[in-house]
Amino acid sequence: MSSRGHMQNSTIDRNKLIQLVHVAKRQLHLSDDTYRDALMTHGGADSCSALSIPQLQKVLKHFRGAGFRIRNGNSRPLADDAQSRKIRALWLSLHEAGAVRNPSEAALAGFVKRTTRVAALQWLSTADASKVIENLKAWLARAESGRDSAHG
Repeated sequence: MSSRGHMQNSTIDRNKLIQLVHVAKRQLHLSDDTYRDALMTHGGADSCSALSIPQLQKVLKHFRGAGFRIRNGNSRPLADDAQSRKIRALWLSLHEAGAVRNPSEAALAGFVKRTTRVAALQWLSTADASKVIENLKAWLARAESGRDSAHG
């Protein structure tokens, strides 16, 4: 690998660490003063831009000790309103009926996005959620009638 390629990778790694430090600040609800004190105490500078990769790692280690947790990108809490629960129940019914191969939340989100152009159940308006429910109900009725006629 060329030294330039190595340099780009370390820059990306450093930028990712800086990003994580900023996420930790937000997640831990640190004031600017507390945040800069932590950077100075554990990294040796009061700004991420002045810290090296090992210094950023020390700061992150400190923030982890203070309760910072790196969350998976898919860790968005599930929508728990009545319409979202109904959508999820219909989706799982479709899976049980054999009409849906993948019962995962990600697959459901893909269906919702194709149906409404909204990427997550949490962001659906009442009207969009109703549209998704009606589409799922119609699909389930078709799946069940097809199954009944096939097994009837």
